[in-house]
Amino acid sequence: MLPVFLVTFPFFALIAAGYAAARARLLPLEAIPGLNTFVLYFALPCMLLRFGAGTPIAQLLDGSVALIWGASALAVVAGVVTLTRNARIGWNDAAFGALVAAFPNTGFMGVPLLVAILGAQAAGPMIITIAFDLVVTSSLCIALSRLDGAGEAGGAGRHGASQAARKALRGILVNPMPWSILLGVLLSAARWQLPGPIDRTIAMLADAASPVALFTIGAVLARSALLAREHVASAAVAQAMGTGGTAASQAPLSDVLPVVAVKLLLHPVLVWALGAGAIALGLPLSHAALVVIVLVAALPSASNVSMLAERFGADNGRIARIILWTTVAAFFSFPLAVGLLR
Repeated sequence: MLPVFLVTFPFFALIAAGYAAARARLLPLEAIPGLNTFVLYFALPCMLLRFGAGTPIAQLLDGSVALIWGASALAVVAGVVTLTRNARIGWNDAAFGALVAAFPNTGFMGVPLLVAILGAQAAGPMIITIAFDLVVTSSLCIALSRLDGAGEAGGAGRHGASQAARKALRGILVNPMPWSILLGVLLSAARWQLPGPIDRTIAMLADAASPVALFTIGAVLARSALLAREHVASAAVAQAMGTGGTAASQAPLSDVLPVVAVKLLLHPVLVWALGAGAIALGLPLSHAALVVIVLVAALPSASNVSMLAERFGADNGRIARIILWTTVAAFFSFPLAVGLLR
């Protein structure tokens, strides 16, 4: 177990460094979107392109991995939405709670971490999970988030869901990550190599992806926590002064901890159970690929869900707390998962 901790510690230490820098305002909050843009639009796509181009095409088109991962992700979304909707949590908050439970931090954290632990062969299954979560899981949850008020004005909620689905599709089309994955698949299939200067430029950006992405995760978590606290404080002041403010408070633990448990415990167990059952039934899923996607499911929640929740008017404070708790808890739970599977 100690060797696994020695591998994972630097990854979580960089997250902690980003969190501390943002909380201490050594890193201005206004600079965090710039860091996020660099990772999302430059460094991470280059890393995915390199891994995709260097991975055998059969691993990138593994239908068994896509089937098991997709079935487990959809089951998690359906389960969390069903179990968490209540008087406080409508479709919007339930949908983003489901997204934060089903969408692991694979791009920012999982790819470099699992490659460090399992080797480059782990990249293929991870790329499949990233593509599914970007295209299917996130789009589905965004559409579900618009169902609030579905019974009003002749199904306005359903109309909102279709609009949200179209916005999600446009978001996918302008997101460079799916395109970088597709280009990597094409390069792998054609066995092409990029010209030397272009390849070296992409390699430099790819090498920057891991440390900057991990640092950015911590900064984004700190920013979300600070903004949520400021929102609660300003709402309380406005209400006290009678200026029309509405009461605001942190989400109760009963709205946070169950989702954390689903993300770090139920999701990986579900992936393992479905994969083991599929192998027993004769599905061509390798044990190595199953180990990779189980560990992907054991990762903490994706930090960009917080920004999506903020954009669509969900309870970003609750989502940020779930991401923070899964990230902190994964420091202990993820090495345990690696030890059990290895």
